[in-house]
Amino acid sequence: MKGSPALFLDRDGVINIDKGYVHKPEDCEFVEGIFDLVKRANELGYKVFVVTNQAGIARGYYTEAQFLSFSAWMKEEFTRHQAHIDEIYFCPHHPVHGLGAYLSNCDCRKPQPGMLLKAQAAFNIDMEKSVMVGDNLSDLEAAYTAHVAQRYLFLWSNVENSTDNSGQALNNPFSFEAINSLKNVKFNT
Repeated sequence: MKGSPALFLDRDGVINIDKGYVHKPEDCEFVEGIFDLVKRANELGYKVFVVTNQAGIARGYYTEAQFLSFSAWMKEEFTRHQAHIDEIYFCPHHPVHGLGAYLSNCDCRKPQPGMLLKAQAAFNIDMEKSVMVGDNLSDLEAAYTAHVAQRYLFLWSNVENSTDNSGQALNNPFSFEAINSLKNVKFNT
């Protein structure tokens, strides 16, 4: 039996404006259209997961407890907007700048697919019917490796990640569609 489809979302740059190591509600500004996107996914029967690298934990800028508290607040904000996030997966490691136990070349840090595969196993997700929205090529590489069928590169805040130093468009090895509005995310129903 095939599982449920899922919407996978990167956090910083897709859910909230990336201001660098956001971990307090007063620093969070939600991206326009994010509540509507999640609500639309919910209405279509998609599970919704956040998959986020959190190098701020690895670097000692904030703790896992602070991250989890912020994440609980964020989920409550979605609930207030009649939208539901099923689970938030995060990688607290960094292969170069991690402190102590957080110094790790793990399989959960994107571009590795570990967080997506963990959600797939825990929630019986059909990756061939699933969608990933990220703002970095590492998000799309993780989705590609995990066999997520639809991949979107959200460019509004990180256009430099879609071009090389000369301004030429990067090749598209992960078969993604570039979008500049979350309204452009399409779901295969």
